[in-house]
Amino acid sequence: MAEQQVAWTDTPYRAPVLDHSGQQIGITASLLGDEGEDIFHGIAISEPHNRQVFVVPAQHVTRITTQHVETDLDAAGVAALAPYKEEHWYHLGWGGLFRKRPEWKSGE
Repeated sequence: MAEQQVAWTDTPYRAPVLDHSGQQIGITASLLGDEGEDIFHGIAISEPHNRQVFVVPAQHVTRITTQHVETDLDAAGVAALAPYKEEHWYHLGWGGLFRKRPEWKSGE
């Protein structure tokens, strides 16, 4: 299958996550967002060396393809990533999870 850009809801499970220079910084562990509201918060990534899980906020995700996730993070940005903390999660079709931020309210 040729690599093509996909929506955040189609992010491949356990796909490589790359920094701005194309170096792998982890693999996708979970999607963070609200599928019903189509709000993408970011991704939780598993760091390959020490297996810690970190959050890459949506504003740093520049492209999602059928093969990997690209970010605009440099070394300092990667080092500053917040550790993942489990909150309220919803199941996602590819096996990942969604976090719905409880303080967000719909405009209804």
